[in-house]
Amino acid sequence: MAITTHRFKVFLEWDSDDRVWVTYVPALNHLSTFGLTREEALRQTHDAIVRYLEAAAEKGIPAPHDAGTDDIVDIEVSVPRFPHGAS
Repeated sequence: MAITTHRFKVFLEWDSDDRVWVTYVPALNHLSTFGLTREEALRQTHDAIVRYLEAAAEKGIPAPHDAGTDDIVDIEVSVPRFPHGAS
């Protein structure tokens, strides 16, 4: 069996409500996983990508390629400040 190596961009963010790290893989239909630590979230993502690619191969679907065109930018937004309770 031949081994093929794939590389995908993974977006990682902290979810302060659930107190977990969440990952997204845009090239794989925004495949998403989470973990209590960054390392756990990335390990979960690695395993999910492997399962995704294995399932695609079993169905004869070619492995998606990471287009490499994603970009993360900062956007500064100014909003009026209202006193607490005012609308």
